Amino acid sequence: MTESITTYADQDAPIKISGFTLGLLRRAFLSRVGSLQNIHLRVKEPGQAVLQLGDPSLPGFSIDIHDPAFYVYACLGGSVGVGEAYMLGLWESDDLVNLVRLFIRNRENLESMDSGLGRLKKPLLKLFELRRRNHRDGSRLNIAAHYDLGNDFFGLFLDDSMMYSSAIYNAKATSLEAAQRNKLDIICQKLDLKPGEHLLEIGTGWGALAIHAAQNYGVKVTTTTISKEQHDLARQRIEAAGLQDQIELLQSDYRELTQPRADGSQPLYDKLVSVEMIEAVGHEYYPKFLKQCQQLVKPDGQILIQAITTTDQIYHQARKEADFIRRYIFPGGNLPTITHLLEVATRHTDLKLFHLDDFANDYAQTLADWRERYWTNVEAVREQGYNETFIRMWDYYLAICEAAFAEHHTAVVHMLFTRPACQRERVRA
Repeated sequence: MTESITTYADQDAPIKISGFTLGLLRRAFLSRVGSLQNIHLRVKEPGQAVLQLGDPSLPGFSIDIHDPAFYVYACLGGSVGVGEAYMLGLWESDDLVNLVRLFIRNRENLESMDSGLGRLKKPLLKLFELRRRNHRDGSRLNIAAHYDLGNDFFGLFLDDSMMYSSAIYNAKATSLEAAQRNKLDIICQKLDLKPGEHLLEIGTGWGALAIHAAQNYGVKVTTTTISKEQHDLARQRIEAAGLQDQIELLQSDYRELTQPRADGSQPLYDKLVSVEMIEAVGHEYYPKFLKQCQQLVKPDGQILIQAITTTDQIYHQARKEADFIRRYIFPGGNLPTITHLLEVATRHTDLKLFHLDDFANDYAQTLADWRERYWTNVEAVREQGYNETFIRMWDYYLAICEAAFAEHHTAVVHMLFTRPACQRERVRA
């Protein structure tokens, strides 16, 4: 590797890397990866003999490096750079999910890639984060950047319900479709929904939960989203189900919601649900969000939040730094911890945690199903005008998320809160 190469970072100006510097970066990367515990990796490079790293008695995974520019992205860009290199087709693996799982288990040993030379890119990522704060205008921009990719795109890998959140599998619900229906029933049963009650949903998605609750549990639903694409399709689906008199669909930020006082007979909602929306709220806005939830439900009301969470050990560091997903998939996103949400609820509301359920393994399976459907329909993705970099970006995103849930590096939980006057004894679901 004596020739110089040119690389691009985030489509900015080209960076010239000498062959000598490239060799140093290559050795640094291979040395770090080779020091990981309980691994067997086969590193394949153009024109080079296959490198065997780690313990050959263990099951092995391959890293096929197609272009030496990979080492520049990996060493100077840290974990974000590794993802960028994958997007650009500089490397691949025969088992991407399990390779990422292996790296997660060795996270502490790999952190030097982010804290060493990887720090060179952090100021740019920090600037990007500051531009994506979740005030009202910022939240709309952040949501639009993801969900307004288009309903047709999401329809290529979601099931017919268009649920873009973890399903819950069991012996009877083994398919993605059945597991998503099972999740909807579990949510409604945990909330103990009864005919005639008024349910508020923050984060409509494409309307599946609102429709399911109205059709099967006889409740009135008010639901809100700030995504135009989701709002438009949810409206069509609600009207197609003939539920427009039972479901009120809003396009409002949660901070804009008010108590339903149209006839004065029902000043507050009976129950509130929010499914995987809190990840878009932002650390500094958790008090406002939970306080608003409390103020919108009756004194004996109940609130169920389905949340993707991270671990307490990495929360305060992770929330300040842009990882691959926040940089390319969910700008402005932030994963809370159970501990932090409980601290906020205790300090700012009268909400009491009544029930907690973690089903991370179900999310790993959900993501595996989504990724399989994504590749089954990848030609349709191309037909929608998305290029190969975008296609690989979403493949990487789905794979690293599956790995994170499989390793319980991230979790998905149901947190059922009650207000002080609630007399409920237990959760039967």
